[in-house]
Order: sequence, then C-alpha cells, then structure tokens
Amino acid sequence: MTKDSSGEQVDMNLEVVVLGVSDVDHAKAFYENLGWRLDADFATGDFHVVQMTPHNSEASIIFGKGITSPKPGAAGSLVLAVDDVAAAREDLLARSVDVSEVFHFAGGPFNTTAENPRVAGRDPDRRSYYSFASFEDPDGNGWLLQEIQTRLPGREWRRAMDVATLAVLLHETEEHHGYYEKTHAEHHWWDWYAAYLSARQNGSTAEQATAVADRYMEEALHILPR
Repeated sequence: MTKDSSGEQVDMNLEVVVLGVSDVDHAKAFYENLGWRLDADFATGDFHVVQMTPHNSEASIIFGKGITSPKPGAAGSLVLAVDDVAAAREDLLARSVDVSEVFHFAGGPFNTTAENPRVAGRDPDRRSYYSFASFEDPDGNGWLLQEIQTRLPGREWRRAMDVATLAVLLHETEEHHGYYEKTHAEHHWWDWYAAYLSARQNGSTAEQATAVADRYMEEALHILPR
C-alpha cells in the first residue's frame, strides 16, 4: 500500500495502456469508427502519437511511432466492461467490426486451461463477469467485451466531489429545477435533484440532465404538469 507523508493512501489511477500498431492513421480510423473519443494527435517529424478513450472510460489507449511500445498486435485480452454484451456486440457489428459470437469460459472468466476454453453462448446463470465477446484491431491487438451488470462488493472506488464543485452543481440544479417546480404538481424536490445530479455526473449536458430528471419524475413517480 502506497502512502504519502501524512500516512494517507495515495491515489493511483490506471490512465493509459500503450498499444503497438504498424500504421498510426489506420489504427486511429479504426478506433474512431468505434466511437472512441480522440484526446490527442501530435505529429512532429518522425514522432506521431495518438490518444483515444472509450466512451465513459477513465482509462485511455496511446499508440504511435517514436514512442516505446509493444510490437504491433502484442496486446491480447484487453477488457472493455459493458452492461449488455449482446447489445455491445450489435453496436460493433453495425460499425462493420468483425466480432465473435457471445461466449463464456468453461473454467470461469479468463480461464484458458481447458482444451476448448470458450463455450458458445452467455453464461448459463447470467452472472456478471462471466459472458464475453471478442474482436481485434487491424494489427491483431485483442479486445474482450465483458458483461458486468452488478459489481462485486468493494469493486468500485467512490470519489468525493470537492465542496466548491458540488456547490456549483447544486446551484445549477436549483436553477433548472425552478421551472419544473412552477409547472408541475407538488413533489419532493430531492427526487428531481437526484435524477438531475446523477445524469450530470454521468456526462450528460444540463439540457440532457433536465430531460432525464423530467422523465424520471413522470415515469417513476407519475408527477405530471398541472
């Protein structure tokens, strides 16, 4: 366990995985086609580096030339956690990506010791962590879609928002809730706030979060306009 001078544990976030590719522009186009965010594309002389991030991921990939990286295609079983492996697979197919059928491992997640480790179809018990699909980028770097609907206890870090940022977000929420409060039946403000704040923290714009909160109030709590 790493601690700072005060004895508190130091945050260490896995931010970047470096991939080896043979053609930077080709690799960039492939990952852009997946809908991944382009964070950086720097080229100077013989140096060219690209950073991209999967949607809603806190970790990114980097590849390029003039950087220290594995041989093209050396990375295998890089994991992308998804809520629904079948839906994620359909999305890849729609983007013309060659992706495997859904499967599970005979001996449990990532266990390749069996003679035929991959078994066709989802995990029979539909457990989180057990169902997969796989695909490769143009260089053969391998990716696994792993379905995780419910994480095991202790598998998520909870980060506290600093007070100043929370104050700004609460003020924004109050401003957007004002119109809703004037136009809808009596309700608990905290229900709307919770839906709005959750959407904003998950990357929605203020307008999108407002729509999410309105829809939550209507569909879950049946709060309709006056």
